[in-house]
Amino acid sequence: MAHQIINKLILSGIFALSLSACYYDKADKIYPADPNQVCDTANTKYTLTIAPILKTNCTDKGCHTTAKQDANIVLDNYAGTKACVDGGRLIGSLKGSVGYSAMPKGYPLISTCDVAKIQNWINKGAPNN
Repeated sequence: MAHQIINKLILSGIFALSLSACYYDKADKIYPADPNQVCDTANTKYTLTIAPILKTNCTDKGCHTTAKQDANIVLDNYAGTKACVDGGRLIGSLKGSVGYSAMPKGYPLISTCDVAKIQNWINKGAPNN
């Protein structure tokens, strides 16, 4: 009898663990953006908008710095960022486009709004402003 109870507890535990494996970890699907919050892509500037996004998502994580040039990409200064923009690698990776490695690797994707800001800045010629 005790053996049957233990088996049922083990099976219940395995079942509970299998449910947690189905967790959907797309933050924008679980916590959709506030429809009243506007994403301002019109006023993007390298120093005020783009550099902080890249710092938070790319260089503060220990990647893509002058000291640690993962995949030969440097995003902690304008020259390195512009080189990555000119080659199409920055936006391709941030969007996870076919043929690009989705970034940041091992971390949540950059918000759709921040990607839109970067795209707008690139569309304006990626100025050093």
